[in-house]
Amino acid sequence: MRIELKETSLDLIPLTKEYIHKKLQPLGRFVKRYEQYAEVRMFVEIARTTKHHQKGNVFYAEITMELPKRIIRAEAKNIDVRTALDQVRDIVKRECQQYKEKYVMGARKNV
Repeated sequence: MRIELKETSLDLIPLTKEYIHKKLQPLGRFVKRYEQYAEVRMFVEIARTTKHHQKGNVFYAEITMELPKRIIRAEAKNIDVRTALDQVRDIVKRECQQYKEKYVMGARKNV
């Protein structure tokens, strides 16, 4: 699985980039089966919503993952970059599990 990172309106330090890859790489185990057909790509966007806000939902995280027959997309806003990333990762993890149950486990029941 290839992770493509996009930074909008902010510059991430290498430590944060490493954190992003460390947290998102385990999601590859859910889509490992589909890599034999094509490379699975995950697009991650980390952004600062506005430059003038000091409080509230300042950071935005979005993940888009392309799978066979489906595109999984999730987004979250939070005060902290890492918290927003953790929220969006949990959403994608849940969607990957549902995708696996629907397409893979459903196909096995029919056989």
